Amino acid sequence: MSRRRTTFGKLERDRAKQAKNRAKQEKKAERAEQAESAPDAPETSDADQAAILAALAKVHADFDAGLISLDDFETRRDELTRSLHIS
Repeated sequence: MSRRRTTFGKLERDRAKQAKNRAKQEKKAERAEQAESAPDAPETSDADQAAILAALAKVHADFDAGLISLDDFETRRDELTRSLHIS
């Protein structure tokens, strides 16, 4: 018995499926490379975290006392909260 010949349409579908799988694998590899090259947030110790929290409390106290302006307060607060490591 001889095997049936594959139709041209089936060959085209198989080729399209293979091309789609290759593109998917390339995209996945690219995302993995980007994840590896992206800098992770620097780890800070508990002492550093405590110092940041103390500085944040001081900024709040200075603002409440009227020693710094609202813009200054928001700028410093944002800088300090960005450096906090929340787990």
